[in-house]
Amino acid sequence: MDNGIISIQRPYNEPTFSYAPGSAERKAVMEKITELKNTVLEIPLIIGGKEIKTGSLGECRMPHDHKHKLAVYHKAGAQEVKYAIEEALKAKKTWESINWEERAFIFQKAADLLSGPYRATVNAATMLCQSKNVFQAEIDSACELIDFFRFNAFYMQQIYREQPFSAPGTFNRLEYRPLEGFIYAVTPFNFTSIGGNLPSAPAIMGNTVIWKPAQTAVYSNYFIMKLFMEAGLPAGVINFVPGNSSMISEIVFSDRDFAGVHFTGSTEVFNGMYRKIGENIDKYRTYPRIVGETGGKDFIFVHESADADSVATALVRGAFEYQGQKCSAASRAYIPQNLWDKIKIKLIQQVRDISTGSPEDFRNFVNAVIDKSSFDKIKEYIEYCKSNSDAEIITGGKYNDSVGYFIEPTTVLVKDPFFKTMQEEIFGPLLTIYVYSEEKYEETLEICDRTSLYGLTGSIFAKDRLAVLKAQSILKNSAGNFYINDKPTGAVVGQQPFGGARGSGTNDKAGSYLNLLRWTSPRTVKETYISPNDFKYPFMRDEF
Repeated sequence: MDNGIISIQRPYNEPTFSYAPGSAERKAVMEKITELKNTVLEIPLIIGGKEIKTGSLGECRMPHDHKHKLAVYHKAGAQEVKYAIEEALKAKKTWESINWEERAFIFQKAADLLSGPYRATVNAATMLCQSKNVFQAEIDSACELIDFFRFNAFYMQQIYREQPFSAPGTFNRLEYRPLEGFIYAVTPFNFTSIGGNLPSAPAIMGNTVIWKPAQTAVYSNYFIMKLFMEAGLPAGVINFVPGNSSMISEIVFSDRDFAGVHFTGSTEVFNGMYRKIGENIDKYRTYPRIVGETGGKDFIFVHESADADSVATALVRGAFEYQGQKCSAASRAYIPQNLWDKIKIKLIQQVRDISTGSPEDFRNFVNAVIDKSSFDKIKEYIEYCKSNSDAEIITGGKYNDSVGYFIEPTTVLVKDPFFKTMQEEIFGPLLTIYVYSEEKYEETLEICDRTSLYGLTGSIFAKDRLAVLKAQSILKNSAGNFYINDKPTGAVVGQQPFGGARGSGTNDKAGSYLNLLRWTSPRTVKETYISPNDFKYPFMRDEF
């Protein structure tokens, strides 16, 4: 056995490739796009390291060209879900007993594989499957996921090094046990990096996992599962189980050995999970850990001292990158009357310069929304704004799903700060702006705080430092990630731990040690070197 004391160095964030014309990375990803488009994959379940084909099939299609089929995937039935639980529990006995360094090595290897030979494949798969332009794919499926793997290994070491004080004659230590049972990871469509992190964060801490990917992201997530296997992850540690969410969850939440859920998705779905877990609480071996990052109605708040050009750019990038399909996307903005004309001109100019279309054309800034359901939902909001006299569409407002699910970057100006699109999560390229009187700065901050049930991200633009401090104070609980003179998106692992409270989740901060703490159950061990041999204490002696 290696008895060296291993030390994992603090990692650096993965550099982002430019994909400029003529670059090697651009050539590689374009070749991989061509290769993947010309192959229809058959994606199995992967349980206990084995490929399983159920014959119940779903399809993976490109959102920007919905007639093009990328893959078919096999869906789990009740039998496969129960088998996955069995395999996870079987693998746990070995996985939790190996040295923590060995777990770290596996995910560090996964990071290097993704940084190198897997990079073009996973980025191309994300571009095709989730309709992301190459930059959005690069910062997500490559850089952020690489960072999750490397930083989580470092954070695991940091946690294990945290040990208690020992008095003379004793030695105290903390053992960081994995949870007693299996973890259920339920991942969203919009970030491949979240697809990879939600199962791997509990796994690196010694847990075994049932991974239920979003049906609209099975394609890219499958390549991440193959990456785990090539990195040497033992069979059964992470089990890849696509299928019907409600059926899988019903079985998982009814199992005695369910120990926790790691979730990213809608607030409504998470609330349903919470209720179901509560109904089954008497069944469980242990109280499950419930970790969720859910919805957002994220804001940009502008003070009269702000720079108008910077605000306009933040609105465009914050609201329309990846079609607004980020839980952190800027969805509502509060702009003072004295700056509105300048910001409006700049905003309209920038939106006019946006090209919309396939991510395979690198000139396009905006691509397609994920599927027909999302398209229809966003369309309904746009039509609601068109039909309401209290709303004015100042950019976009058009949509077309004949080839792909394309919606123009749409900006709505409203008279009522509590207008429907100022309150409800839309998850699409629709930004709502309310113009306020600059004399009512504090009053409007209060309105911003109580408008939405969410509390994920938000930003303040101001040159006046006292105005910034006022916003920080009033909006303290409005955003778990708060930005000053920047858009409310783009959190980086190791720099801005991500998560919010209120209706936005449990705020367990992905990209930090705080999240990993949720996947361990510490045991305190005290050893006494020389044990007492008489029950009597000195105070009990005779007084002479």
